[in-house]
Amino acid sequence: MGFQQGLSGLNASSKNLDVIGHNIANSGTVGFKASRTEFAAMVANAIGTAGSGNAGIGVQVGAVAQQFTQGNISVTGNNLDVAINGNGFFRIQQPDGSTAYTRAGNFKLDDKGNVVTNNHGKVMGYPMDPVTRTRTASTPQPLSFPTGVPIPAKESTTIKASFNLDARAPDAAGNAAATPPVAPTPRSTYGTSINVYDSQGVATPVSLYFQKNGANTWDVYDKLDDPNATPPIVATPIGQIQFDNNGNIIGPAATPPATGFQMPVTIAPPTPNPNNLPAYTVQVNLDGVTQFGTKFAVSELTQDGYTAGQLTGINIGNDGTIMASYSNGVTRAEGQVALASFRNTQGLADIGNNLWQETFESGQPVMGVPTEGAFGALRSGALEDSNVDLTAELVNMMTAQRAYQANAQTIKTQDQVLSTLVNLR
Repeated sequence: MGFQQGLSGLNASSKNLDVIGHNIANSGTVGFKASRTEFAAMVANAIGTAGSGNAGIGVQVGAVAQQFTQGNISVTGNNLDVAINGNGFFRIQQPDGSTAYTRAGNFKLDDKGNVVTNNHGKVMGYPMDPVTRTRTASTPQPLSFPTGVPIPAKESTTIKASFNLDARAPDAAGNAAATPPVAPTPRSTYGTSINVYDSQGVATPVSLYFQKNGANTWDVYDKLDDPNATPPIVATPIGQIQFDNNGNIIGPAATPPATGFQMPVTIAPPTPNPNNLPAYTVQVNLDGVTQFGTKFAVSELTQDGYTAGQLTGINIGNDGTIMASYSNGVTRAEGQVALASFRNTQGLADIGNNLWQETFESGQPVMGVPTEGAFGALRSGALEDSNVDLTAELVNMMTAQRAYQANAQTIKTQDQVLSTLVNLR
């Protein structure tokens, strides 16, 4: 027995208490991963052939290993709080331009519209085309949203209409010679309307009226007659819809290369027209129109234009898709959160602030998106808790304390033995 063994035991137990105390201190830290102290024996090898074995000279700390087990997921209700349920790390661009990784998803929007961490690191993701919802870049970029300026207006190009025209309706012109006579059907009987938007976001109402004109044929108008106008207005049809004997639409068929059934409607510029805006054309998609023996009913009437709008909210889906809501009623995909995985997560270097950096031991990151491959899913409005088990840490602390006391006792005993030898006469 010597002082070396006891001293090494004191140092190792002290380091163990440091690690346990660090775990306990961060038991409430979002995304924190606990560590454990791993010990290794120290042995002095015998020199020469006369040696009879190896002598143990104490203990050393072999490693402080991080434990990347899943933490509990707690619901917060904040849409910018995001938890990873499964494998992966958020990729962060730090203020100095370097790259780091985190499991803490308590994100915020800064004054420039960037999604950032508490230490002002920018969260990385893939920009998306709002219409096709496909990624427009293969390299992660900082996620940003237009908080200072509104999104620009979008000119309407398509109206999607689904409705049923009553197959029992007589010709709109009526039949005075019939018995009993059939009165004319007012054009307003079968009609609907919707607002469309020009390139500057100015709304213009578009009205569509339908009049039966022969078997399975309906004329389409965009206005009513006005005999009181000067000169009087007599509307002319802008198109015609045809049906087969089963009530399915067969015309007008769109001209090549388009498919389906469409009807162009020309939208006149606003009156007055101070900006000299030109007229524009909106295609009315009629694929969902039928002629059955039920009342006239509109089941869908939508268009793809909108006026300018300010950002009002953000929601993140399980696959990392970020849906932004705007004051003009538009909700569209603006990006997708990027995730990274590593061959050896325990090789990551902890740099504080809930961040890790890659090392040679961790390997290079493999980038992807949530729910694809081995990556976990995201949970919006929730955070991943620390994976520290407080009960286990308190028990470990008592064990480490006993080990420290025992090692101190070996030093005390060795001191007493040495004192006895010195005092021999």
